[in-house]
Amino acid sequence: MEMLPEGLADALLPWYERRARDLPWRREPTPYRVWVSEIMLQQTRIEAARGYFERFMAALPTVADLAAADEQTVLKLWEGLGYYSRARNLHRAAKLVVEQYGGALPGDVKALRSLPGVGDYTAGAVASIAFGLPEPAVDGNVLRVCARLTCCAESIGQPRVKDGFREQLRRQYPPDRCGAFTSALMELGETVCLPGTPECGACPLREKCAAEKTDRPERWPVMPGKRPRRIEERTVFILERDGRVALTRRPDRGLLAGLWELPNVPGALDETAALCLADSWGCEPAGIEPCGAAVHVFTHLEWHMTGWRVRCQAAPERFVWTTAAEREREYPVPSAFRAYKDKDQL
Repeated sequence: MEMLPEGLADALLPWYERRARDLPWRREPTPYRVWVSEIMLQQTRIEAARGYFERFMAALPTVADLAAADEQTVLKLWEGLGYYSRARNLHRAAKLVVEQYGGALPGDVKALRSLPGVGDYTAGAVASIAFGLPEPAVDGNVLRVCARLTCCAESIGQPRVKDGFREQLRRQYPPDRCGAFTSALMELGETVCLPGTPECGACPLREKCAAEKTDRPERWPVMPGKRPRRIEERTVFILERDGRVALTRRPDRGLLAGLWELPNVPGALDETAALCLADSWGCEPAGIEPCGAAVHVFTHLEWHMTGWRVRCQAAPERFVWTTAAEREREYPVPSAFRAYKDKDQL
């Protein structure tokens, strides 16, 4: 496997001191704040996570507060971030930290990895940034930097490639600036060594980079092949009665487990079929109108949705009938249904 050039910290840290973005989790990098931010930043852009992080910290400022909160409170704070298993694992892990470590995250990589939802990357980030340990946090951004520095010919999707770069980086950590080195590598991949066209002219590692010396540095990294997403047609119902809208709760397992949603069924139902189904639910429909189509993309799945608004004369108990204020305050509704909320239809 290709070897990383020496002296990365010496070249990178002065640049990081000048260029580091002001991010809320960097202002006070306690173990809890670093942990929550890293879980949020999995599959989420920094700008999108910023506001969520500040609201989460305001509501649940300590591990003990998170552990004591009920699941619906945690999921409501997470509403719109997606990948809700992250929030559930965060909640479960907080309870374990309180039970096993007295409410303080352990400063040991092996112990961190044992927590629900914490893998090598998150454990490395918390260990280095919060505890000052020489533990790399190797995500897609850092892998891209390493692959370009070495012109790595192997796919970065291979575990051996990730493990190899992690071990090489570990040997380059400056003993007294471990957190800064981890953050600097992240910053470089997020702001300069970009996925499309890297900004090589602004890179502090330019002289050390093998890809920059080629005519097309964007050819790296070699990416793993992607599976095509499965497309699933669904029909979504906005069932209204006396100013209230029906919600139902998803099963505790599987996609969007345990979250509240608008009633929906597989397939793209036409008006007649939608009315018949609403009637079979006991809603006694008095009218129906289309409320638009929408697409929501999950990692390996796309929902292509057809929406119907149904005026109901009855409110069957199979649903929870909610006001707008209650939905805003109490019921975490996943972003899959955001298109209907954005149209002021929910």
